[in-house]
Amino acid sequence: MLEACTPGVMLMWQLVAALGVAYLAVRVVTPRVARKAWQWQAVDPPGARKVHHRTVPRLGGLAVACGFVLGLLVDGSVSRSLVGLLTGALIVLVVGGLDDVYGLSPLQKLAGQIVAALVVLPLGLRVEFLTNPLTGELVYLGWFGLPITVMWLVAVTNALNLIDGLDGLAAGTATIAATVLAAVVWVQGSMAGIPEQAAMAAPALILAASTLSFLRYNFHPARIFLGDSGSLFLGFTLGGLAVLGVAKSTAAVSMFIPVLVLGVPLFDTTLAVLRRCFKRHSIFAPDREHVHHRLLEAGFSHKRAVLILYGVNLILGLSAFLLNFVTSDGAMAILFVVAGLVLLGANRVEAKRKSLRARACGERSEG
Repeated sequence: MLEACTPGVMLMWQLVAALGVAYLAVRVVTPRVARKAWQWQAVDPPGARKVHHRTVPRLGGLAVACGFVLGLLVDGSVSRSLVGLLTGALIVLVVGGLDDVYGLSPLQKLAGQIVAALVVLPLGLRVEFLTNPLTGELVYLGWFGLPITVMWLVAVTNALNLIDGLDGLAAGTATIAATVLAAVVWVQGSMAGIPEQAAMAAPALILAASTLSFLRYNFHPARIFLGDSGSLFLGFTLGGLAVLGVAKSTAAVSMFIPVLVLGVPLFDTTLAVLRRCFKRHSIFAPDREHVHHRLLEAGFSHKRAVLILYGVNLILGLSAFLLNFVTSDGAMAILFVVAGLVLLGANRVEAKRKSLRARACGERSEG
C-alpha cells in the first residue's frame, strides 16, 4: 500500500494535513488572543463612524498569522521567495499589532508597509515583467519592477485595511481571494509546465483555511476583530502571493487577474482616494462613504451587506478564473461584461440609498 503512494499523492496528503493544522490552530488560538487583547486594552469601542454597538477586542491577525505559519511549516513548501513574503508579512503584522494596542499615525503605518515591501525585494518577490494583453509580448521592467512591486504591495495592503469595516468582510474577502488565487496559479502553472508557479497554490489555500476558521469568531456579530494586525497581514500576504503566482505567468491575461481577484477592495480604495482628493481632504481621513457603508444606507442589514459583497467577490473571482481559458478577445469581453454588471449594481444601490435619504428628509420636515 505504501509503495503505491506516488510523490504526488504524498504531497496532496501533506497539503491536506497543512490545511487541517492551519484551520485548527486558528480555531484554538483565537479565543486566547481575544483574552490577551482585553488584558492589553487592544479593543475597539463603538463610535460615530463605526457600525458596531459594543466594545470588541482586536488583534485577530495574530491568530490568523499563527495558523498560516504553522500550516506552511507542515506543508514544507517554503521557498526563498516565500520566506521573503513571510518576512514582510510579519513586519506589517507587528506594525498593525502596535497600532491595535497603542495607536499609530497613518504615516507611521504607511512607513512600516513600505519598509516591509522593500525587505522582500532582495528575496525574489518582485514583478519582473508584464505581458502586453494585445500582442502577448513580454515587457521586461528592469529596475522599474522595484517601485511597481512596492506600490502594488502597499496598495493591496491598504485595500484590505480599508474594506475591514463590517464583521467578517475583510476575512471573507481574503478567503475568497486566496481560494481563487490558488485555483488560478495551479491552472496556469500546470498549463505552462511551471511547477514553481503551481506550488504557490498551497500557501494560498493555507491562508484561505486560516481566514475561514477565523470567520467562526469574526462573522456578524463578531466576537473579535482582525484589527490592523490582521487586515495589513492579509493584504500584504495576498499581494505577495499574487506576485509570486500570477505575476510570474506569461499568459496575456495575467495582469488583469490579480485586479479582478482583489476587485472589491481595490475598487473601494481607489474611489476613497479619488473622493478625498476631490474634496481636498487628506487621503488618510476616515469617512462613511465606503461601499459597505453605502449598502447599509441603502437599507441592507449588516449581514446582508456582507453577503452581497461576498457575492460580488465570487463573481469577480470566477471571472478571473475563466480568463485562463479564453483568448484575448474573449478576455476583453468578460472584463466588459463584469464592469457593466458592477456599474449596474452600484447604480441601483446608489439610487436606493438616495431614495431612502429623500424619504427620511421628507419625514423629518413633516415632523
